[in-house]
Amino acid sequence: MQPSARYQAVLELISEIFKDIAPADGIIESYLKSKKYIGSKDRRFITDTVWELIRNRMKLEFDARSKEYRKILLTYLKNKGENIAEIFSGEKYAPAALSEEEKTWLQIDNEDVYPPYVEAETPEWLYKKVQDVRLLKSLNEPATADFRINVKNRDAEIEKLKAEGFDVVVTPYSPIGIRSYKRIPLGNCIAYKEGEIEVQDEASQIAAILCDIKPEHKIMDYCCGAGGKSLAMAYLLQNKGHIFAHDIEKKRLMAIKPRMERLGVKNIELLDFVATSDNNFDRFVVDAPCSGTGTWRRAPDAKFRLNQNMVDKLNRIQIDILQTAAEKTKIDGRIIYITCSILNEENEEIIAAFLQNNPNFQTVNMKDLWQKKFDVPYPYHSEKYLRLSPLSTSTDGFFICVMERLF
Repeated sequence: MQPSARYQAVLELISEIFKDIAPADGIIESYLKSKKYIGSKDRRFITDTVWELIRNRMKLEFDARSKEYRKILLTYLKNKGENIAEIFSGEKYAPAALSEEEKTWLQIDNEDVYPPYVEAETPEWLYKKVQDVRLLKSLNEPATADFRINVKNRDAEIEKLKAEGFDVVVTPYSPIGIRSYKRIPLGNCIAYKEGEIEVQDEASQIAAILCDIKPEHKIMDYCCGAGGKSLAMAYLLQNKGHIFAHDIEKKRLMAIKPRMERLGVKNIELLDFVATSDNNFDRFVVDAPCSGTGTWRRAPDAKFRLNQNMVDKLNRIQIDILQTAAEKTKIDGRIIYITCSILNEENEEIIAAFLQNNPNFQTVNMKDLWQKKFDVPYPYHSEKYLRLSPLSTSTDGFFICVMERLF
């Protein structure tokens, strides 16, 4: 493809993605499937360029003083020093030729200083909630590729992956994690296909370990989603004990089955409903539905689809689910509340409200729990909750709080 044709594809993609209706990865995948003639190098260029535009959207809109898709792309190309007239030539497969208005507009530079929310590449209403430019900028950087071992010897597995040509290292915190700073094509990875490793961010691995499960425990993974923590707990128990995994969406719940088969997992039971009589769980894991603000490294477009009404609705769901957990957890049992959110109102504020309404629960000392499970220093200042982030721990943004029932 000519550069002009590549950028026409980019323009078509951002014109859909920047409507903020659907996830970018799905839009990109559907678009490329419909254009089978596009070669692999062109696909990579188009995809990489689109993600770069997404990650710099706030600055590009600010520089362009416009949300118009063409002007955003023109600003991007101008900043890169590209020959814009050659790309926007109006020829076949190229973007339409520049209008006189656009030619004049391109001569004007925006020399205004970026406001903090633009520098942080975060919508202003969300920036006001977090007000941490460094944290938000770290969430705008591409994520590492993290994996969990599904074998006993991590060092041996790393050597096997290196023999396959993959440059991998141990994760800084998780004793069962492996990290690659480059993308690993899973379809070409023997270790993955043979069930020796599983994709899982290190923060999620840490959350599973801090559940502090034993084979004799009755364990519920509530709102289990894709089942990553259930599968990690199954590994930690070495296929002993019994884990119940529940999600309200049956299709998503059933999607765990092929993962269980590939990993050889035998101790997870999938439940599309939870019996009202079940009130004696030793561990009730609440993988709470949340804003996903901690996973923006992987989905930077998601921040533009979020709004306050969605957060308010999620808060109500989080409170309701925790109350369900309280009713189903036995005395001396524990609720493990987990989100992949960096917002206080989904984390500390939810815990405070829950504890006020449930005086029979108290928080477990997270630092003590950490020191029992990990050989590395505790990475947070509070002992009531644990926060992880790409800035502090080089992981997704996670919040973990463990609460024990007293009576």
